[in-house]
Amino acid sequence: MIERQIAVPTSAGLMSTFMCHPERLGPHPIVIFFMDAPGIREELRDMARRLATVGYYVLLPNLYYRSNVEELGPFIGEAGAAVRDKIWPLMESLTIDKVMDDTDALLAFVGTDDAASKGRVHCVGYCMSGQYAISAAARHPHRVASAASIYGTRLMTDQADSPHLAARRAKAALYIGCAEIDHFAPLETVAPLRESLRDGGVNAEVELYPGVEHGFAFPQRPAYDKAAAERHWERLFALFATGRTQ
Repeated sequence: MIERQIAVPTSAGLMSTFMCHPERLGPHPIVIFFMDAPGIREELRDMARRLATVGYYVLLPNLYYRSNVEELGPFIGEAGAAVRDKIWPLMESLTIDKVMDDTDALLAFVGTDDAASKGRVHCVGYCMSGQYAISAAARHPHRVASAASIYGTRLMTDQADSPHLAARRAKAALYIGCAEIDHFAPLETVAPLRESLRDGGVNAEVELYPGVEHGFAFPQRPAYDKAAAERHWERLFALFATGRTQ
């Protein structure tokens, strides 16, 4: 495995980004892995490595670089209360426009690396970043082959840039995995989202993961569910390999 910490130039500065890919048989197709709200940590780097082991060139950018935050540290339990207090304002500091500018910068960067394929790319986002994966597919319809949102939040808002509307501009295959027990993306929002995407002619699968909570794919979270997490990996590998849903 090749892995590096790189600084990607953006319109707002330098974005620290974890990059990993296999040692052999390159160039490798690109996956942009958008972090969740607690930010960059070893748990996410390990997930990026898992993608890389099956043949992908993975970029895991630190979206909080504008706030000069690298890693927030442990956020689970009583010991993580102070860190959790920092997460919300950091998350609110981001916008779809800002993250799409960052995505443009990542795509420009990979164009300079011989290890990265110059073909179509894939995106995945968790929690707050499901919206960014879908928005990236809409922003780059001829570059993004597939995009996945895993227990993504704010996928259907009343704003003009709402992901459920932006998705209609995408040519990618979209996969949206939803937790049945999710205070951040309640169960009653799943059916309207599925209906809106269908009515908009979007190539999307919206799948409900029954009996699990928001965060089920993260091994270090109390909500971790091994069976559901492995299903999500199966869905991602199939989506990225074939560029189609179901």
